Amino acid sequence: MGGIAQALPELLIDVKNYLDITWDDSETDKKVSELIQSGIVYLQSKIGAVSFTDPGLPRSLLLDYVRYMRDGAMDIFEANYMHIILAAKHDAEVKQYAETADATEQ
Repeated sequence: MGGIAQALPELLIDVKNYLDITWDDSETDKKVSELIQSGIVYLQSKIGAVSFTDPGLPRSLLLDYVRYMRDGAMDIFEANYMHIILAAKHDAEVKQYAETADATEQ
């Protein structure tokens, strides 16, 4: 959970921007932070260990996960985003394979 805690301040700013939350309120920040943490755990269970601070599919999925959760529509998130979740999982597996192959060759 240390990695999540380190990334949370940056992600909170970016997620609030994505959701058009322009005000500063500790309760809103707490709720959005909890949604971000929930999203990271959920998406890592589907995709694997990936970065959510770098641009790419995992980050986009996290932004939309938080949007769906905030709107009370989590029940349809996975159905609407399964193709992107699978693409992100595939990308992560290919990257991991390439890193393993490079390490083996050396």
